[in-house]
Amino acid sequence: MEENELKKALLKKALGYTFNEIVEEYSLDEDGMPKLSKRKVTKKFNPPDISAVKMLLESKDFLSAEKLSHMTISELEQEKKRLLKLLKEENGES
Repeated sequence: MEENELKKALLKKALGYTFNEIVEEYSLDEDGMPKLSKRKVTKKFNPPDISAVKMLLESKDFLSAEKLSHMTISELEQEKKRLLKLLKEENGES
């Protein structure tokens, strides 16, 4: 993988993303061959990952690793929300 692809994947994980989950059910036809009988497509959301946000922070030097290690869970959540908002604005999302 290229470095750019890795950064895109990390950003996607940090922001959260939607995906389609496909479940297919097969039954046997008259000849005993499998035949698709049901297909269900469900849109799902994978929420933002705090570890990915932390990696982005460390890689871009927003905060030092030492400062992050001393933050409380509440402070980390607030920082995560702030950074997610910045990242969305950077990507032109609302």
